[in-house]
Amino acid sequence: MGETFSFVLTTGSLVAVLALVHRPLGDYMAAVYSSPRHLRAERAVYRLVGVDADTEQRWPVYLRAVLAFSAVSVLALYALQRVQDRLPLSLGFAPIAPDQAFDTAASFVTNTNWQSYSGEAAMGHLTQMAGLAVQNFVSAAVGMAVAVALVRGFARSRTDRLGNFWVDLTRTCLRILLPLALLAAVVLLACGVVQDLHGFTEAHTLAGGTQSIPGGPVASQEAIKELGTNGGGFYNANSAHPFENPSAFSNWFEVLLLLVIPFSLPRTFGRLVGDVRQGYAVLATMGVIWLAAVGAMYAVEAAHHGTVPTAVGASTEGKETRFGVGASSLFAVSTTMTSTGAVNSFHDSFTSLGGGITLVDMQLGEITPGGTGSGLYGILVLAVVAVFLAGLMVGRTPEYLGKKLAPREMKLASLYILVTPATVLVGTAVALAFRTPRSSILNPGAHGLSEVLYAFTSAANNNGSAFAGISVNTHFYNTALGIAMLVGRFVPIVLVLALAGSLARQVPVPASSGTLPTHRGLFVVLLGGTIVVVTGLTYLPALSLGPLAEGLHR
Repeated sequence: MGETFSFVLTTGSLVAVLALVHRPLGDYMAAVYSSPRHLRAERAVYRLVGVDADTEQRWPVYLRAVLAFSAVSVLALYALQRVQDRLPLSLGFAPIAPDQAFDTAASFVTNTNWQSYSGEAAMGHLTQMAGLAVQNFVSAAVGMAVAVALVRGFARSRTDRLGNFWVDLTRTCLRILLPLALLAAVVLLACGVVQDLHGFTEAHTLAGGTQSIPGGPVASQEAIKELGTNGGGFYNANSAHPFENPSAFSNWFEVLLLLVIPFSLPRTFGRLVGDVRQGYAVLATMGVIWLAAVGAMYAVEAAHHGTVPTAVGASTEGKETRFGVGASSLFAVSTTMTSTGAVNSFHDSFTSLGGGITLVDMQLGEITPGGTGSGLYGILVLAVVAVFLAGLMVGRTPEYLGKKLAPREMKLASLYILVTPATVLVGTAVALAFRTPRSSILNPGAHGLSEVLYAFTSAANNNGSAFAGISVNTHFYNTALGIAMLVGRFVPIVLVLALAGSLARQVPVPASSGTLPTHRGLFVVLLGGTIVVVTGLTYLPALSLGPLAEGLHR
């Protein structure tokens, strides 16, 4: 009873704070992206890059800027890892192996932050700060820039301009992410999160031995790790490590950080399209599915199947005692529904059905609420599909926000939906078809299938969390998962920007008696059903052979 009360109180207080922050933060972000004024620091960045900040871009130009910036980021981060032994603050660590450096570079540039290494035993402080932490900012900013470009596609008409990528990127970093991350880092420091440039400190244990304890700039990286829905931890144990997440309050605060921007962006969307009711409809869809998943996760983890869980009253394996089952369930759902990948417990140790919920959370497309930016543009693509399906039901040409959804728009939306499942399922099939990658599976059978499926689901959806019972630091997995991350990030971005350009060129269609109201409860139900049916059921056969088979067997 005490655990349930604590879970309800933690979740309820989190929802209350998110509700309080939603409006002011959403309005502020809308003002940032619509302001004609450039700050002095921003003008310095534009001069350095050689960009005319007052010139807007067509969608192909916007896309080329996104891809060029990301390609340079991958190369720079790869090079930094390969020469880290020659750099200051390397802590004596060797260079990262080529395949692992590629995997890590692709991971952080795509906002996935998948880690096949132990952070405190592989990366020097300069690599962590100048490489990984910087990508935590800019990869999140890329997602938000693409989301804003799509919103402009809905808001504008008779134009082929979507804004300026360099302006959107710079404003996101300097006006949104940096101030919020600074504030969050101060709070985390007050909670006891480590922040220094020390190397290893030798500590004497109660057993009479010694242990090397690494320090580092943890609080500053932890703040943007959660705020930018990145997830890559300074330590291998991630947010289960007491130096990253020392208390129940810091755990609650970290969950707040990873949800606050994704749940505020629908307000930004509503303001930019001139109808805040549209944002509330999107927010309601996100919130209902997120709450349902949180409740389902707590129910299955508190059901205590098995001898030992029954004896202790819940499934506590792999969970930190300072957080308990409730806070671990809340964190697990929030991190897998926001493309964050940070963990405060080990998902591989969850019950079979609990692990299945984390899989489904990602397979829904991570749009409830999704990552910073990627969640908003993902759910808007699903909204286009939902409106199209409604139009088929009543025999009318579908319209969304005054834009007709013609064959071109639907082809782009359909391809967007298909890219990620194809990447996940093909990657899983290849990994299971050959002996070498199969040898990485430590738990053969249904659970082994779940481990491989989870790895490719996490990579292609740019999440970054993992089932721990699989050895992924191999040539095959470092290469295959790196490719899956790049495909899962940038192919959808290509389709989203093409869709934005197509919408922006249209002439607005006035609403009529046959237009579907997309700000009411009926649309929320339709959009939620589209998310579950169109995206979730794609994976049902694979889920049936993995977590469902394992759960029913037990």
